[in-house]
Amino acid sequence: MSIRHGDNVKVVAGKDKGKTGRVLSVNPWKNTVTVEHANIIKRHTRPNPQKNIKGGIIDKEAPLQASNVMLICPGCGKHTRAGHTTLPDGTKTRICRRCKTTFEN
Repeated sequence: MSIRHGDNVKVVAGKDKGKTGRVLSVNPWKNTVTVEHANIIKRHTRPNPQKNIKGGIIDKEAPLQASNVMLICPGCGKHTRAGHTTLPDGTKTRICRRCKTTFEN
């Protein structure tokens, strides 16, 4: 997967199409990502005093398919696919397919 924890992404499909946010978690086995402020669901939780959890209905982010999000390039600010290249020192890095700038790892 070319999407990593902490990347800025844009949702390009689904009920939250157009929203942008930071990636909170990535699950490469299920090919899903959890994006901040996207795909909000309601969870009914029981109170648990040991873990300091209050009961009630809680809004939280649910995972999205990774194919429904695209990376936002820090250089051009547009959503883009990520390409891969090898730098002169031998390290592999991700680059923007539009403007060829590198993503910070």
